[in-house]
Amino acid sequence: MKIALASDHGGIHLKKEIAEVLNELGLEYQDFGCDCEGSVDYPDYALPVAKKVAAGEFDRGILICGTGIGMSIAANKVKGIRCALVHDTFSAKATREHNDTNMLSMGERVIGPGLAREIAKIWLSTDFEGGRHENRIGKISTYESTY
Repeated sequence: MKIALASDHGGIHLKKEIAEVLNELGLEYQDFGCDCEGSVDYPDYALPVAKKVAAGEFDRGILICGTGIGMSIAANKVKGIRCALVHDTFSAKATREHNDTNMLSMGERVIGPGLAREIAKIWLSTDFEGGRHENRIGKISTYESTY
């Protein structure tokens, strides 16, 4: 599995924690920034990563900002992206099983590093259940293609 990873200035410390998790799991990843504490615009990081995931260059993407909200909103503007904002382990598992999310967003100012690491591990190791959920995902894809 190949992962695209990015943050804005509000998520750089948590991004380093997640990079450690990816290393521990032996997953290939690329860090798309940012690497500064000065203010930057989250769409400048979320959108390129989302485009690469949507194009199939990466299997999944992980985004981190202060709350995770801005990153998830931006990523979800890209056709083919299902980015979930997650701050608990139950949602991390459910969003993969039921929604087949291909991107995860978290907020450094909302959760601590231990929880974020656990969320990432669960999200990365959980498979899509398919079945009844496939029809639901299909409806989203159909709508997305129409508009």
